[in-house]
Amino acid sequence: MNKFENNFTIFLVEDDLWYSEILEYHLLLNPDYIIKKFKTGEECIKALHLNPGAICLDYSLPDYNGKEMTKRIKRTHAHVPIIVISGQDDVQVAIDMLQEENVQDYLVKDDDTKDRLWKSLIRIREKAVLKNEVVHLKEELEKKYDFQKTIIGNSESIKKVFSMMQKACDNNITVSITGETGTGKELVAKSVHYGSNRSRKSFVAVNVTAIPKELIESELFGHEKGAFTGAQSRRIGKFEEAHQGTIFLDEIADMDVAMQGKLLRVLQEREVIRVGGNKSSKIDVRIIVATHKDLLSEVKAGRFREDLFYRLLGLPISLPALRERKDDILILAKHFADAFCKENKKPKKTFSPEARKKLSNFYFPGNIRELKAMVELSVVMADTETIEVDNITFNTSASASDFLREENTLKGYNSAIIAFHLEKYNNDVALVAKKLDIGKSTLYKMIQKGTV
Repeated sequence: MNKFENNFTIFLVEDDLWYSEILEYHLLLNPDYIIKKFKTGEECIKALHLNPGAICLDYSLPDYNGKEMTKRIKRTHAHVPIIVISGQDDVQVAIDMLQEENVQDYLVKDDDTKDRLWKSLIRIREKAVLKNEVVHLKEELEKKYDFQKTIIGNSESIKKVFSMMQKACDNNITVSITGETGTGKELVAKSVHYGSNRSRKSFVAVNVTAIPKELIESELFGHEKGAFTGAQSRRIGKFEEAHQGTIFLDEIADMDVAMQGKLLRVLQEREVIRVGGNKSSKIDVRIIVATHKDLLSEVKAGRFREDLFYRLLGLPISLPALRERKDDILILAKHFADAFCKENKKPKKTFSPEARKKLSNFYFPGNIRELKAMVELSVVMADTETIEVDNITFNTSASASDFLREENTLKGYNSAIIAFHLEKYNNDVALVAKKLDIGKSTLYKMIQKGTV
């Protein structure tokens, strides 16, 4: 795969037409190169507005010599690298030219010139790519510092989240994020990291549920060569990768109890020992954890260590479900539609009044993730610049209004609501009882009677 994503324009300034064509032919073997030829220095100067990636410059032109040309180019385009190609091998001339800030190379015309020119242009282009990556990274960091631009919303509930996030950014405290699936827990974790004094270091995300329990210790803490079958070399773990940065442990409630004890020791000692090793490595890591479960209920049920719970609690940030921030639904929908149109080079699309009403009335059990997927599909399905109600397709069973239109008894409605929540929260009776504000014993009796 080509590591260079865009075409690269090269100015070839050479009054010898035959030699110019030889160089052009050789350089065009790279399909990414665009060659523009000039016979005089003045022609080149007038074309600088095209912003070439590099200039290959003959030292002796009819109107200017190499020294004069580099100075003229520097006045307006000092950032453009220059390769000087000369028919003379005067060492002093070469030294003088290479002292010019924008001159990257000095080549003497001989049989090897075209090959050395090829290599020199590759180096120039690699530097340009690296520079662009640095600029892009700086832009990303600046963007992520302002989490109120990254996390979209204006409701009172999301403003409370912003307030807690700011406290997390200003302090090096452990952060625990709770919220239903799809509410944006990893986005909050990233925003806290990039808004903190660790933003220039690594943000390492680990989804605990995605790693088999027999491999998670090696994944988090690393291993030594020969520690187990398949360990053919030493490997550092995620904690060492995140040194001086942030590690984000998603779905922490699903971590095996035995592994919880090992994690607790690492958090207490601030050091890791790789699997199969006996030497400890000090770590300086900020911890952010997240879960869609009620950790305190997990502690009471014996599935999560109480001492680890209090070690991880730190600053708690509870993310509201989308149905609890209905004022943000249309704001988010517009944001997702605009972003999708821009990414796919489509004209902007707006929602009709009926479409907006349909969005506002929906329950969104999948939260923001579901809204985003649904909006992107509606943009694709809309044949005009207006997204109509028929373009909006929900992948879940029904909206709250549709649910109430179906004739049923109060007992039937209650059973349907409880069954929905049990499925949503993986049959966690304690959590469902808390969410619906009913007694656990009442819920157990309904399950045992088969009324749910």
